[in-house]
Amino acid sequence: MERFKSHHRRVQINDSQPSYDAEEEEDLETLGGGSGGEEATMRFKHSENNVTEDQEPFMGIKVRRRASLHRDYKGDYLDVASRPYLMKILEKQGDKQVLFADKMLKFTGSGKMKRRIFFVTDFAIYIVDPESDSLKRRIALAAVDKILLSELNDNFFAIIIPTEYDLLMASTRKTEIVTVLVEATKNASDYELEVVFSNRFEYNAAANLVKEIQFEEVEGGVKTRMVRK
Repeated sequence: MERFKSHHRRVQINDSQPSYDAEEEEDLETLGGGSGGEEATMRFKHSENNVTEDQEPFMGIKVRRRASLHRDYKGDYLDVASRPYLMKILEKQGDKQVLFADKMLKFTGSGKMKRRIFFVTDFAIYIVDPESDSLKRRIALAAVDKILLSELNDNFFAIIIPTEYDLLMASTRKTEIVTVLVEATKNASDYELEVVFSNRFEYNAAANLVKEIQFEEVEGGVKTRMVRK
């Protein structure tokens, strides 16, 4: 088990941890109602540990933040080596290094939010159900085309996988996750993962379901709207 390692990185981020509004556990479809062009709206409080204007690998995008400081990334926030069911999954797949591991929110095709274990190794992304300890999805790093983010201070990120359906997640450690994915992809395949910033983007929420997510800065936070295309 010693071959599973956590990587540490130093970047500029804010040391405070944001919180979601109470409605984070809502079913997005119930918020929007209806079908075909239905709309779901959420409001999240400001997240203050995302990218700063000096941050790599964010391609020169300048996003103003409050006073920030240097802090080491921990990487493995779950101590994967101490969780036998996660070790069993990794050993079965043959992955050698754990680069990042944490719990976060995953958005399903139907619009529900599910708490999931998300971890990145030297070869793949894993999504695990923390209640059943079961592997829900494994995505090879080579299959990832790009990562989509807003230009605002929210916690959302979308991982675009052209050969499958995409992955929409929300995490207070978004900056660290994107950094890890870019570096891991470059190390594994010698190509640089594209990171795209836009306050409105589409993603494939399921095999035949496209949704658009829109971000708007409002007083006290960021308003997020999801629309079925």
